[in-house]
Amino acid sequence: MTSNSYLSVKALTKYIKRKFDADPHLRDVYVTGELSNVKVHSSGHIYFTLKDDSSRINATMFRSQASKLSFKPEEGMKVFIRGDVNVYEASGAYQLYAQTMEPDGIGGLFVAFNQLKERLQNEGLFNPNFKQPIPQFPKTIGVLTATTGAAIRDICTTINRRYPQAEILIYPTLVQGAGAAPNITENIYLANRHGFCDVLIVGRGGGSIEDLWAFNEEIVARAIFESRIPVISAVGHETDTTIADFVADLRAPTPTAAAELAVPNQQQLYQQILHYQSILHQMMTSKLNFERNRLTKLQNSYPLATPERLYRPFIERLIQVDLSLQNATKLYMMNEKSKLQTIDSKMKLYSPVHQLIAAKQQLEHRTQTLTNRMQQQLAQNKVAFTNQLRMLEALNPLALMSKGFSVAYKEENVVKSVHELEKGDVIQVTFQDGYAEAKIEKKHVQKEGEAK
Repeated sequence: MTSNSYLSVKALTKYIKRKFDADPHLRDVYVTGELSNVKVHSSGHIYFTLKDDSSRINATMFRSQASKLSFKPEEGMKVFIRGDVNVYEASGAYQLYAQTMEPDGIGGLFVAFNQLKERLQNEGLFNPNFKQPIPQFPKTIGVLTATTGAAIRDICTTINRRYPQAEILIYPTLVQGAGAAPNITENIYLANRHGFCDVLIVGRGGGSIEDLWAFNEEIVARAIFESRIPVISAVGHETDTTIADFVADLRAPTPTAAAELAVPNQQQLYQQILHYQSILHQMMTSKLNFERNRLTKLQNSYPLATPERLYRPFIERLIQVDLSLQNATKLYMMNEKSKLQTIDSKMKLYSPVHQLIAAKQQLEHRTQTLTNRMQQQLAQNKVAFTNQLRMLEALNPLALMSKGFSVAYKEENVVKSVHELEKGDVIQVTFQDGYAEAKIEKKHVQKEGEAK
């Protein structure tokens, strides 16, 4: 054989694959087995091995089919699978391509229910500590259900019969079908945003597990758990149990029962009020009789019979205290008055007005003293002036001139000696009543011992 007689691996694999494609029995197979090596890829594809006691086959479920599963495939789970068998050329191995998958023995919805229940329970959504109390006397009750079903009629009839004081606020809600769970969730959040309701009834009438499945969805469970308004679940009949029942603050077996749990019975309340009224009347009567007897005893007691004797010592003490207080007040007022007078005197002494008056008096005194001294000084000066005047008058040459003396001037200078004159000089001779000019013709110098 030559080398051209040998097939490549790819060619052989393609040949085998065509065989698989051509076999009609492998296009639609029903296989049961146990899941092993289950791996959920981030792309959404599920890879696993389907095995039994003696054989195994690799299998794949693509995301488009895996997203339709109502349960999560787990290790060791026995399942029924419908699909086709073909060759994966990259590895040359044949494998099962699953189209549908159902748990063995129980339905997929039941498995999904148990899986979600276990997960939410582990997260604490069923914890009784998180349950909110249902208000005893709600003013407004929100009802989330279909407006066309019997549940809304039963709920409204029951509430109006039992407690017509409450207002019913209906949130029309889809409770069955593909859009039911998002609509239930949206209305729960809407009711919380409105804040009008004191309690919410979320539910619907009976049906199959598929009909009730919206109340087993995780988004509905989390919306009920996050609701700030207490929620009463009312789904199906008493035998129907949903995830919403576990999460709700109170579970009612039927919508009618939910209405009964949401509001009190006004007839029972009325009877209860009458009962309490009777008990209260008896208690008040008994209490009044007891207090009346007690009052009578107190009124007849010694202190109350002569009450003035009780407060007489206090009156006397009050009088003494009052007198002491008056005396102390007077003494205090006297001391304070004395202090005030002392302060007033000091204030007057240091008062600017007083100091101004004293300064003014001192100024007047000094002015008077200065005036006297000036007058004295003026008198002394006047006497001295008079004496000086007399002396000047005595020495006044004019006075001498009145006696016949005259003064000679030469060139406006007084001629004091004959030696200052020369023959021919013109002099001015001043007299008492005028002057005359004269020309020196002759001068005579007086000798010692010669008479003038």
